[in-house]
Amino acid sequence: MGAVRVKVKLTNAIDQELVSRGLLNPNLLRVYEAEALIDSGAVRTALPADVVEQLGLRIRSQEIAKYADGRQETVGLTELVIIEIEGRETIEAAMVLDDMVLIGQTVLETLDLLVDCKNQRLVPNPENPEIPVLRV
Repeated sequence: MGAVRVKVKLTNAIDQELVSRGLLNPNLLRVYEAEALIDSGAVRTALPADVVEQLGLRIRSQEIAKYADGRQETVGLTELVIIEIEGRETIEAAMVLDDMVLIGQTVLETLDLLVDCKNQRLVPNPENPEIPVLRV
């Protein structure tokens, strides 16, 4: 089984709100596009510090992250970032961690995307192929 990587677009959610209210020039909207690693074993999304800086995201809090091998460390949790994958988008805070964009379960669940490990890609939930459906 190989790693699943997808193109992701990240947008500073505060910038986007200011643009939509006419308070920020759309040319100043901070956006970052990258190839992201899909990690269905991770719960939250993680962004490298340099991406957080490029997006102009403030660190809102310090939280404890626990790794699969049992290690724990304190990591920053950002302001909200808009995450767009496969034409679907969601918004959440991200951990500041490592050197690559990593997408975890919360984004996959919210976007109603499934991991196709055999073909190394994401696919829309066959029950909801057109739009994401949130589970309550």
